Amino acid sequence: MEKLDPVDMKMLDILQHDGTLTNKALSVMLHRSVATIQERRRRLTEQGYIEKVVAILNRKKIDRSLIAFSHVLLISHSADTLGAFESEVVKFDEVMECLQMTGAYDFILRIAVCDMEAYNIFLREKLAKLPNISTVQSFFVLRAPKSDTAYPL
Repeated sequence: MEKLDPVDMKMLDILQHDGTLTNKALSVMLHRSVATIQERRRRLTEQGYIEKVVAILNRKKIDRSLIAFSHVLLISHSADTLGAFESEVVKFDEVMECLQMTGAYDFILRIAVCDMEAYNIFLREKLAKLPNISTVQSFFVLRAPKSDTAYPL
């Protein structure tokens, strides 16, 4: 894998903030030809620096205003048990992120639903029905003074 040069780094930084920019717009910003920018963008994608380009939606406008971080402790920690939990929990539309953790809990789930009633239904009808769960402790977001998707480069 090639080492990234300053132009690659600047391109990645710009694209993190606006992935919809055209190659032409990037070429103007980076003082390079459109063909050069197109090639760099293709290479950065092929090498895995750019995983995907998405639109970040306003969760309140799509009725997903309640965010919960649910910490899940499993009864057993065998590879099969951990894998089975992961395989099932990622199927739930409400689960936006599933992170296996070190420490007191095995997983942290970021869950997005419309309200507390929807969270309760999710917990009772989906999450609590998965086998091997010992404990679920949930924390609800009151405000999000910072929610960034861009890494400092």
